[in-house]
Amino acid sequence: MQTLCIIGDGSRSAMEGLADRVAESREGPVATVDHTVESVAAPDDENADGTFRVDGNGRWTGSGTDRSVMGLLDSLAPEYDYAIVAGLAHHRLPTVVIGDAETPPSAEIVASAPTADGLDIASIVDQLDDVEPHITLETLIQRAKASPKADRSGAIATFTGRVRAKDSPEDDRTEHLAFEKYEGVAEDRLDAISQDLTEREGVFEVLLHHRVGRMNDGEDIVFVVVLAGHRSEAFRTVEDGIDRLKAEVPIFKKETTTDEEFWLHER
Repeated sequence: MQTLCIIGDGSRSAMEGLADRVAESREGPVATVDHTVESVAAPDDENADGTFRVDGNGRWTGSGTDRSVMGLLDSLAPEYDYAIVAGLAHHRLPTVVIGDAETPPSAEIVASAPTADGLDIASIVDQLDDVEPHITLETLIQRAKASPKADRSGAIATFTGRVRAKDSPEDDRTEHLAFEKYEGVAEDRLDAISQDLTEREGVFEVLLHHRVGRMNDGEDIVFVVVLAGHRSEAFRTVEDGIDRLKAEVPIFKKETTTDEEFWLHER
């Protein structure tokens, strides 16, 4: 799912304009999330989910503060191709800034303007497909289940890597990790590993994804999903998949602890 945050005065109207443009120019459902208000009453209909709902036109919309933005996007990712969030930014999501709105550390600024009317909507929409997508474990599982060979599968095995606060009780606490990838090369290596592992007997689909940007303590970093005929092939391939990803894919990690900051490859 391609995501975009918009912050600053007029972010709600900008969100609506961007969503309309995406719906006109792209295939796939669009979600809009309004965080410009503190709360709203939950709608009384069968599609209600807390203070979030599906509107009369079939577009998912939401408003309120009863979920974290990343938790909400995680729940949307398996079913929606695009999500635009107004009034709230996140350090790992591309952001449009209106006026002098404050942005979180490490946020990727894709566009800015003094006012909402000054935004180049067409240009921003054109950039949407180039930014890092928001991929979740559930997204990859759904892709695996959609495989043409799914009817031969009796097992789906997964691995999720996350930010560990401490390796031992004596360690300084890790506040966050930041990941950068060698553009182009990293994707090619991931594809090569996936294709190689899928050629194994009894393995039908191998999906690998490593997030980039800043991840805080407890956030998910990397996913491996294997669709296989039996559990033995699935478990073995998951382990080989994460081992090869860590050994072969050029992704660089910077760790920030309570005491210092350093790149792991320089240690």
